[in-house]
Amino acid sequence: MIVDHLKPPYYAVIFTTIISDNTEGYTATSARIEALAKQQEGYLGLEFARNEIGITVSYWKSLEAIQNWKNNIEHTEARNLGREKWYKQYQLRICKVEREYGFKR
Repeated sequence: MIVDHLKPPYYAVIFTTIISDNTEGYTATSARIEALAKQQEGYLGLEFARNEIGITVSYWKSLEAIQNWKNNIEHTEARNLGREKWYKQYQLRICKVEREYGFKR
């Protein structure tokens, strides 16, 4: 689903991944982290596509909200598991969205 109700300015965290062969526990942890993110103050929405390259974009009200999410203990534990076994590679980018537009049929 495309998040299309946001009003700039806001922030996007773009998390791009290449998954390793060891995915044990990944799906359950990913679902738990998504549910947990939705409970965080400043969370605005999430979009993702997971194939050969996974791309997850989360939207946040402020840089402070992003930092608070990064410091969440369960999120930290999941990041550590990702580095230890789930990801061959990842890249994280934080962007300020100042303008947007879209189309819907």
